[in-house]
Amino acid sequence: MKKHSTRSVVVFCSLVISAAIIPINAFATRYGADLCQESGYTCKEITKYQSWESLWSDSTTRDIMMRINRTNEALHAHEIIAVPDDISYSSQLNDFSPFAQQIDTHGEKMIIVDPRKEAFAAYDASGDLVRWGPASSGSDYCRDLGKRCHSPTGSFRVYDREGEGCVSTRFPLPYGGAPMPYCMHFFRGFALHGEPDGEGLPGYNASHGCIRLFIEDAEWLNHEFIDLPGNHQGGKRVIVKPY
Repeated sequence: MKKHSTRSVVVFCSLVISAAIIPINAFATRYGADLCQESGYTCKEITKYQSWESLWSDSTTRDIMMRINRTNEALHAHEIIAVPDDISYSSQLNDFSPFAQQIDTHGEKMIIVDPRKEAFAAYDASGDLVRWGPASSGSDYCRDLGKRCHSPTGSFRVYDREGEGCVSTRFPLPYGGAPMPYCMHFFRGFALHGEPDGEGLPGYNASHGCIRLFIEDAEWLNHEFIDLPGNHQGGKRVIVKPY
């Protein structure tokens, strides 16, 4: 894949990677703890020594459970997660999609991000859902900035991208350098990007404004889904819904 330079782009967001820049909502309720209150789900309290792997040895089922709970971080004792009442080895990821299976995309591929659902959806040109996954958007408050740092909302188009080596030019303050693998810029310096190896999505909105994804989702979008200006229709549309 051709690497597209973003050296002229000021990247406004980053992963939260140090204590100095933890958002004030870092101890917010995780998505699964709220979801398990809804019909069709059961609340499960994690006990000591339990992990995603010990609870679900099948990798496909385990991946579905992480996506339902919007986190791939390690589990901890007393944490509450949501378990679907009808989960089975035959379950498919799209069975648990928080998005419609089909929408009108007006004949073009589209990415939709919903900060309230803490998820993204990718639709093909026919309007069929082809992939969805967790998305951690901008936080209600970033301590290092002293203000709200929500992601920009509205309709945008991906205008630039980088590969695995993409980094923030601003965060952590003051010099930047936070990893943003497979970044895809859609508005000024804001981007969709993956979580670096060894980190995980926390199960709540926790970024400086970017859209943080599972790294495998970001890599797939970057390599397989998006087009840039100069290609058909000038870059894939990204719609970020209101908080």
